[in-house]
Amino acid sequence: MALYEHVFLARQDLSQQQVDALVEQYKGVITANGGSVGRIENWGLKSLTYRVKKNRKAYYTLMDINCPPAALNEMERQMGLSEDVLRFLTIKVEAHEEGPSAMMQKREERSERGGFGDRDRGPRSFGDRDRGDRGPRSFGDRDGGDRGPRRPRENVEGGAE
Repeated sequence: MALYEHVFLARQDLSQQQVDALVEQYKGVITANGGSVGRIENWGLKSLTYRVKKNRKAYYTLMDINCPPAALNEMERQMGLSEDVLRFLTIKVEAHEEGPSAMMQKREERSERGGFGDRDRGPRSFGDRDRGDRGPRSFGDRDGGDRGPRRPRENVEGGAE
């Protein structure tokens, strides 16, 4: 039997329980056709680069599959018919990775640092850099020099008549 990594995107308006039910449904298709499903990772709701079938976000799920090609073809056929599955991709691999995938490792690193809201997250980003002491600013500094006295506007209430 061949080894595959399979990723599919489910619609954004589904609940996490409905996504889990989809995973179980497709897992059942694989096992009924003589295959087995190893690791299953839910990557959660993520933004899409562009709209897919009017969706801006999707639930991403990774499955490690060990099955004959006929089982994979049946699962992909059913995914193609499902309105809940936006896209899917299957890649044949020589061996399954041990441990968490790259996507899950990113999530773990983010949680160790305390998330995006912390300002103590290591090297400063572009917007956080220290600009040093620039001294006091006055109105004339913006355009490079002092404009001189302002002339009162004419035909305006409160101005010169």
